[in-house]
Amino acid sequence: MYIENETQQTQKQEYQPKKDTAYSAIIHLSSFVGFLIPFGDIIAPLILWLLKKDEDEFIDYNGKACINFEISTLIYLLVAAALTIPLLIITIGLGAFLLIPIGIIAFIAYVVIKIQATINTSNGEYYKYPFTIELIK
Repeated sequence: MYIENETQQTQKQEYQPKKDTAYSAIIHLSSFVGFLIPFGDIIAPLILWLLKKDEDEFIDYNGKACINFEISTLIYLLVAAALTIPLLIITIGLGAFLLIPIGIIAFIAYVVIKIQATINTSNGEYYKYPFTIELIK
């Protein structure tokens, strides 16, 4: 059996890369600015990511993941809006009874995913957003 002494354990801890989990979590939370400012859900994380992306690999990963998710949701929202208009015209407005609950469920899923990403990131875990198109690599 091999037992490490304290100096070997200390040396191992020094060589581990630093993870700035708090800043990374703030990047994920900053996307909620989009509820107050148009395109704030993309602009706020983008600014935070650009400020520190070169300092920490963990920040770089989470910034890219957050921005990719926000751009993906914007694309999905635009496609859904384009499909909604013809559906409402064809059904003479009755399609709204179907679309409103779907929109509410999508909004709740968005908030839950963002909170889950923030919690996982603050615990030092690499979070992979679902349904994300990787535009920034």
